[in-house]
Amino acid sequence: DGAITKEEAELAVNEPIVVNRPQTSTIKEAGYFAEEVRREIISSYGDSSIYEGGLAVRTSVDPRTQGYAVDALKGGLLNYDRRHGYRGPLQNIEFKDNEFKELLEKVEIPSYAVDTWEKAVVLSVNEADVDIGFISDKVGKIPLEELKWARSVEPRQTLGPVIKKPSQVLKKGDVILVEEVKIGEKRKKYPENTYALRQIPDVDGALVVMDPHTGRVLAMVGGFSYKRSEFNRATQAKRQPGSSFKPFVYLAALEQGFTPSSIILDAPFALDQGPGLGKWRPQNYSTNFYGPTTLRIGLEKSRNLMTVRLANHKDVGIQLVVEYARKFGISDNLPPVLSMSLGAGETTLLRLASAYSMLVNGGKKITPTLVDRIQDRNGKTIYRHDERTCEDCYVPYHKGDLPPRLPDLREQVVNPMSAYQIVSMLSGVIDNGTGILAKIRGRQLAGKTGTTDGNYDGWFIGFSPDVVVGVFVGFDVPRTLGSRDTGGVVAAPIFRDFMYSYLKNKPSTPFRVPSGIKFIRVNHKTGLPAKVVDEDVILEAFKPEDNFSNSKNIDSDGEESNLINNQVEDNVPDVGGIY
Repeated sequence: DGAITKEEAELAVNEPIVVNRPQTSTIKEAGYFAEEVRREIISSYGDSSIYEGGLAVRTSVDPRTQGYAVDALKGGLLNYDRRHGYRGPLQNIEFKDNEFKELLEKVEIPSYAVDTWEKAVVLSVNEADVDIGFISDKVGKIPLEELKWARSVEPRQTLGPVIKKPSQVLKKGDVILVEEVKIGEKRKKYPENTYALRQIPDVDGALVVMDPHTGRVLAMVGGFSYKRSEFNRATQAKRQPGSSFKPFVYLAALEQGFTPSSIILDAPFALDQGPGLGKWRPQNYSTNFYGPTTLRIGLEKSRNLMTVRLANHKDVGIQLVVEYARKFGISDNLPPVLSMSLGAGETTLLRLASAYSMLVNGGKKITPTLVDRIQDRNGKTIYRHDERTCEDCYVPYHKGDLPPRLPDLREQVVNPMSAYQIVSMLSGVIDNGTGILAKIRGRQLAGKTGTTDGNYDGWFIGFSPDVVVGVFVGFDVPRTLGSRDTGGVVAAPIFRDFMYSYLKNKPSTPFRVPSGIKFIRVNHKTGLPAKVVDEDVILEAFKPEDNFSNSKNIDSDGEESNLINNQVEDNVPDVGGIY
């Protein structure tokens, strides 16, 4: 074309081809995700296909989202561990003068330690700080302020004495992990080469991120580090979900004629378990009773007694609750006993996050997937997650034509209005209830905390209109997280930290309201139509057939009552006529 001369062309042809490789990977850590994909392919196509088949696999992972997920989970586990004291140094070495480098070099640190951490040895312990040395020639100090968190760990995750001097934590020869104090506010009061004491957490957890409309898993972190343990706590750990199961009990009730304003009695409940077994007496987390309470507040405050009484109602029943657990893919074989309504069954984080996805997408059935498409060595597609066809995609395009629309083949699992009512109630969990630590100003978020008996497991499953995030925190060999470490304390902040990064620079989107929903101003506490003098007023979501005069309610015996009608003033109009 005359753009270059013949000599320039020959010179270019003779130049060696240089491959420029990226300096760093686009994904920091995705070992759990990759291993789950490998297992899935081997399960479907056999061992030889993945190593010898020449398959090209396109996964659903989003690199940026995966990075946010890794950072949020690691940060949350480290924060929990820091609140629960210090378990001691890696080792203690004896040395004279400053001849410690050879001994220090022999002490191995775990490969899964945080990248910014360094290995150091305590040279001397002073009144206000600790002198430390490194394999290199540098030295540093750890001030008392950076040691105060390191109280001794006592049984049941309680803490030992308050740290008042460095000698309560460290002694000469202790080999420890440290991190240089970052430049910022602390640097103003600390000199150069100031360090903080660090330790690898023994608690673990998992985090999954899903697209609720397609089931695509955008990120998956199965533990603190894949190098420490390949066991994927998002897909392989079957744990009790606790109160994070409750939305499906309430959903079953809404499908049977209850409304968010229906009243349930929060009072003692006892069930005979059979000869010689005594009575089962569940309790609220606070051990208090709150009397007649709306369904909304029952879910927001995670009231156990209300949930059990609801599951025991003749129009709901535990058998229906178990069926909803199967329908939403939470569990295929929950025994039909009332304790299942409080999350006593077992499930995985991925299955529970998938169930919540079906709530936010309007009650449509989805299947979680990590693989979008697989092609063989010849480029032929042998698997595709989205099986829809687009006939209009292959017709000539004319100016002004509307873009083709793909059919929606998802099965409708529940009434979309019932699903939205649960979404609305779960938004109250973050605004007014047990999930308050997950709140981000200016963002519409919803979710549910979960805590098992003895605080052995902490959960938070939360979502915005277009993404669902599941978080689990617990020890691999189950033991208590601590007397106050509920799902709202250990898991909800991890969700918040992830969502803060993920939603940054994204527009705020409201939850989508299905056709037919009526919004009515009600008193948040009573669920009754709001009066002018009421201060705590919300917009409650009702179906067209819902009204106050026929709203189902439950008394102390688990039977229907007119608790709400006894409080309604005369001439309260039908709910369907109030906007």
